[in-house]
Amino acid sequence: MKARHQTVSKPQLLVNGTDTEFRSFIHDFLAFSALVNDIRSGFGAYLGLTGIAYTTLISIAHLQGRHGIGVNAVAEHLHLSGAFITTEVAKLVRAGLVHKGVNAKDKRRVLLTVTPAGRKLLNDLAALQAPVNDSLFDCLTAAEFTQLRNLLARLVPCGTRAISLQSYLMSPQDREANA
Repeated sequence: MKARHQTVSKPQLLVNGTDTEFRSFIHDFLAFSALVNDIRSGFGAYLGLTGIAYTTLISIAHLQGRHGIGVNAVAEHLHLSGAFITTEVAKLVRAGLVHKGVNAKDKRRVLLTVTPAGRKLLNDLAALQAPVNDSLFDCLTAAEFTQLRNLLARLVPCGTRAISLQSYLMSPQDREANA
């Protein structure tokens, strides 16, 4: 039988010299990510929105403060591009859920706020949202939740770098050089 190549090489990710636990972790992580995405989509559907539109709306609501929040700040918060968030915001504005106001400090930029209609939708959702989110993380203690939150915040930049590395390693010129 031919030996299988390891999918990781960092000693910190190998258990007893194999990547078996790492692969199991990745599959559990993917399953949980899919469940979280399904829940987000469900929240969006409840509001008559897509999952990402719901996420954009609730992020604006949480970040807007007294004066509103800029598109780039929402994009940064969600780890998405400004262009993508601009497209989602336009849909929310057309639906009457978000208002685009002029930024008094920089007239070229807009400040986003949730409209009363958008706020009502989010308030109505809370009765469903709270028990679902409680159930989603029911198995965690407060300390474990803090630890998981901190770990995920550290993993996002690693994921961004990994995507760039994957793109570079999969580029045609790299494949030709290795041929």
